[in-house]
Amino acid sequence: MVRTVDDRLEAYTQQFSLAEDEFACCSGVSASELPLKSENTDVLLAQCAWSQSQTCPVKFLDRPHRSLSRQRLRTSVTSSHTHSLSFIVLSFAFLSVSEFSLVAADEPNLSDKKAGLRPLSDSDNQNSSKGSNYGVQLNQSSPTSLRKAYTNQFAIRIKGGDILEANKLAAKYGFFNLGPVLPNDEYFLFESRQTRKRSTRRRRNAQTNSIAREPKVEWVEQQIAKKRVKRGYMSVYTRAPAVYMQQFKGNEINDDLTIITSNDAQQQYSSSRNRNNLARGVGNYNLNDPLWTDMWYLNRAVYDRGLDHNVREAWDLGYTGRGVVVTILDDGLERTHPDIAPNYDAKASYDVNDRDEDPTPRYDYTDENRHGTRCAGEVAAIFNNSLCIVGIAYNARIGGIRMLDGDVTDAVEATSLAHNSDHIDIYSASWGPDDDGRTVDGPAKLTRRAFEKGIREGRHGLGSIFVWASGNGGKDADSCNCDGYTNSIYTLSISSATEHGNIPWYSEACSSTLATAYSSGATGERMIVTTDLHHSCTNAHTGTSASAPLAAGIVALTLEANPKLTWRDMQHVVVRTARPLNLRAGDWVTNGVGKKVSHSFGFGLMDAGAMVRLASNWTTLYTDGCGNDPHNKVGYLEHVQAIITLTAPKRGDIQIYLTSPSGTRSTLLAKRARDTSRTGFREWAFMTTHNWGEMAVGLWTLEINNDGWDDAELIRWDLVLYGTAIEVTNTGGISSASSLSSLTPRSLSSKSRSRYGALWEEDTSSAPSTFTFSSIIKFIQRTTVLY
Repeated sequence: MVRTVDDRLEAYTQQFSLAEDEFACCSGVSASELPLKSENTDVLLAQCAWSQSQTCPVKFLDRPHRSLSRQRLRTSVTSSHTHSLSFIVLSFAFLSVSEFSLVAADEPNLSDKKAGLRPLSDSDNQNSSKGSNYGVQLNQSSPTSLRKAYTNQFAIRIKGGDILEANKLAAKYGFFNLGPVLPNDEYFLFESRQTRKRSTRRRRNAQTNSIAREPKVEWVEQQIAKKRVKRGYMSVYTRAPAVYMQQFKGNEINDDLTIITSNDAQQQYSSSRNRNNLARGVGNYNLNDPLWTDMWYLNRAVYDRGLDHNVREAWDLGYTGRGVVVTILDDGLERTHPDIAPNYDAKASYDVNDRDEDPTPRYDYTDENRHGTRCAGEVAAIFNNSLCIVGIAYNARIGGIRMLDGDVTDAVEATSLAHNSDHIDIYSASWGPDDDGRTVDGPAKLTRRAFEKGIREGRHGLGSIFVWASGNGGKDADSCNCDGYTNSIYTLSISSATEHGNIPWYSEACSSTLATAYSSGATGERMIVTTDLHHSCTNAHTGTSASAPLAAGIVALTLEANPKLTWRDMQHVVVRTARPLNLRAGDWVTNGVGKKVSHSFGFGLMDAGAMVRLASNWTTLYTDGCGNDPHNKVGYLEHVQAIITLTAPKRGDIQIYLTSPSGTRSTLLAKRARDTSRTGFREWAFMTTHNWGEMAVGLWTLEINNDGWDDAELIRWDLVLYGTAIEVTNTGGISSASSLSSLTPRSLSSKSRSRYGALWEEDTSSAPSTFTFSSIIKFIQRTTVLY
């Protein structure tokens, strides 16, 4: 809660302004063109690149000090007629403001040298949560995890990306060049024969020190094996149809989850009527696939409208995933499975763990590497072939990337996410950092780069589509906003709903979830049926692991309906067609444009029929956001980020909320009792989708509550808005690139200390042509990137 006091504190403020013709940070500013210069303590110069790369002075105006008694930091933007922007900073009792920044917009720059940001050292990259201002966070390891496991592999950036030069350097210093981490890039993966394969200590020797001093070597980092978990849980039933005549085990052991029984009376009703009807066939789809009648999430809308994914309507319209390629990033794919093999795509497959072309999983007596094969069947199992099930996109091509059955390093993740990105349309991932309620972790340097290249270059420039399971940490009160993969603007984060429309006990609630697909629930509720190892089937695929592939299959149907959809288009289509009906949660709210949204379910259940209908009439939403129009701005929102740096004696005591000008309140971080870390957050980009479609202008309020007894310190926060200049309609989107916009340059930074909590407000009610800033100590200007 926010503590209110009557103490009066004095604060000195400085006011800065930029005239319209001096502001120049919305048009193609490269990182190298934005150094900060300071001639004295009162004046800072920000060099921006406008037509002739003119220098933009920041003018200092004297302002008398005054006493303030309100426990509030308020930032207001006024004068919509004069197009000026002003920030008024008030001081907190127990809080002192130290820094204020403007975040301007630019294209996503794949350079490592981000404008205005200090390059990370090795220790920063591995031990901090330093986040990106454009949506994908850096890695932050859990303080409660085991000691880091350093491998004998090193990621090295070689200027120019010449493979011959890389081979020459590797041979010179006793490395083996494993090849580029990403295609057509400057990063290579070297393996050292002089370093132990696993060590708890970072290797510093003459070999690595010498190569780091080479003129063409710009960066070297020893790779760390990360903890990544599959988002399913221990299964209690599996069965193989008699046609296979073989035994197999039914335990999925990786995920440390158990089934519980719900006391909710709504979950105890009998579905025997539906099951009996399904046994007689559903509509025109009386399939001979033996588990078809168990596919309740595809075929029960005949009797209860709105209770499945409406896939049959998409099929009736002729969409079956034909021409679309999906790959499963996981522990391997049994490519010879008879219900998968006809759709198997070798070009969409690779074994990153063993570095070969065969994604076949490693078999053992526990069958622990069944996860990827289960996910693949949900997407593209063959239609009506008397085997197992039918996939949602049963004519799509399916591949597998084996990358979880070994050391999962930054390079492994990046290589997996970037594999053959002009061939693969959709990447489905049902894994992530530990869902233990205390980990804060996300993509590191190379994986961030893979995401960036994917959305900019994948699918021949339309952007790769990344579908991600939101997480299974519900039993530990985890938050998927602490997972930098699901919390990314580049991923389509999918939560789960049970057979009866309830929140699963394992589900994580967070503001970054976009939509929901069905999965398992409490005892008595059915699970997901799919393919399994040894050419078998299972009726017990579970967790958000099962939801993400269902979503990927629906996305494949949608891409067949309109192959020109960009990665942003797809997110718009999902938001505008998802159904909140029949999903039970206590946190449903209606946002400023009338869309119902929930932290548990996002915008609702994915509807395949509605998605293909909307997609077939959709006009492409271009991603080139920053043109030469100085009046470009964000008028209508998509993603919103609060990038926060704070310290706390116990990180789990911190709760963070963001309220939009329309009054939509997003929980960016809920209390996590198990998170005892003292490291806090370092530029962690908390993201919300709840303001989708709302207007950006008006008053934004950030609340930070501290339930602990000791002080927490807020070092800095930035508000970053993503969206379009004009409203995207339900019937077609935006017709030209000129109607798109860059991010309106709005951001607040502050430093404060509080035991109880704090409240900030920022008003963004004017166009970004002229800016006036207020701050206690200093002003800095920098550029962020966005689509």
